[in-house]
Amino acid sequence: MFDLMPFGYERSLLDSFDNFEKEFFKGMNRSLASFRTDIQDKGDHYVLEAELPGFAKEDIHIDLDDNYLTIRAEHKEEKENKDEKKAFVRQERYYGAYERRFDVSGIDVDAIKAGYENGVLGCVCAALQAFSAPGEAILVHAPTYVGFTGALNNNGRKIVHSDLKKDADGIWRMDYADMDKKIRENHIHLAIFCSPHNPCGRVWEREEIEAAMEVYRKNDCIVISDEIWSDLTLGEHQHIPTQSVSEDARNRTIAVYAPSKTFNLAGLVGSYHVIWNAYLRDRMEKQSSLSHYNSMNVLSMHALVGAYGSEGQEWLKELKQVLTENARWACRFIAEHFEGVEVSEPQGTYMLYLDCSKWCEKNKKTMDELLRAGIRVGVIWQDGRAFGYDNTIRMNLALPHAKVQEAFGRLEKYVF
Repeated sequence: MFDLMPFGYERSLLDSFDNFEKEFFKGMNRSLASFRTDIQDKGDHYVLEAELPGFAKEDIHIDLDDNYLTIRAEHKEEKENKDEKKAFVRQERYYGAYERRFDVSGIDVDAIKAGYENGVLGCVCAALQAFSAPGEAILVHAPTYVGFTGALNNNGRKIVHSDLKKDADGIWRMDYADMDKKIRENHIHLAIFCSPHNPCGRVWEREEIEAAMEVYRKNDCIVISDEIWSDLTLGEHQHIPTQSVSEDARNRTIAVYAPSKTFNLAGLVGSYHVIWNAYLRDRMEKQSSLSHYNSMNVLSMHALVGAYGSEGQEWLKELKQVLTENARWACRFIAEHFEGVEVSEPQGTYMLYLDCSKWCEKNKKTMDELLRAGIRVGVIWQDGRAFGYDNTIRMNLALPHAKVQEAFGRLEKYVF
């Protein structure tokens, strides 16, 4: 799209905008400048060097708190132009800030390396291609995230499920004996581990992850650990990184993260992997480099910076409070008003995985009829059968609490 302008104004007007752009984005570029750091081991101490072009010494602040070293650079600038009558012709304000945090609690930072990925599923596909061949069997837990199913099928891999089981308290648990049996029977050497689990919402405890990783160790399995939901733990539950449970887990795991679920950044492609083992890292980086889609783009890079900064942490704190309230309220409401519908209260994510088997049997309704009934009253929920279990529905609770109440009120009145 373009506009026409009078000849007499062309040059002066363009010059004005050109000058404005240079001045305005000069300030912006400071906030988006590359924040490079070098860490040197001097034997008895470390030296960390950070490059912050465009920032004066007084703009830079260093803080050490709770085993985290934080370097923050912040710059503000105002500029004004006035005509002869002292009236403003233009008044501009620039603001730029950059922050990086370093965990200094004894971790060998030189041994870890992060790499950019074209989405979590992009990393999964790269790992499948790097460490398995078409026709090979891959172990996943069921219910299974539908994205894993699609990626495995599209890459010609054989899917082997190890079913999660509910205990007496309705909590989903891994079946380690079944995992071991399936791995041995199918000669599996690559597994996908989802932590926290989607769609069940389990936040695995350290002992559970240790037991799973021991199964993988005994069978010499490389593990792709999808930890995209790691920020979104509910209540008092805490995410335990898979690589943190043992030295062996650290060296056989490809951990994948992304800010997209937490900060509403889906589609910007800001996923990344963390790989400690040099052999795994070299193979992954080579496989990822074969597609230009895994190249970093400026928009997603700065979305990552903003998401993991201090303002992002404030957002996350408030978000988790809302999601925890939504999950607890929804599960109570289901237990009290939706007879025949079973659900385990999620410990993480913002998903509910409903089992409607008893309701369908009692009311002589099919799953398709139930799904359509909800959609007719404006509740858009997802067919859970794609995750591997019959008569199931996945629901998204990432919305204001009043909207959750409205949706469940409609379901109670018109559907259940």
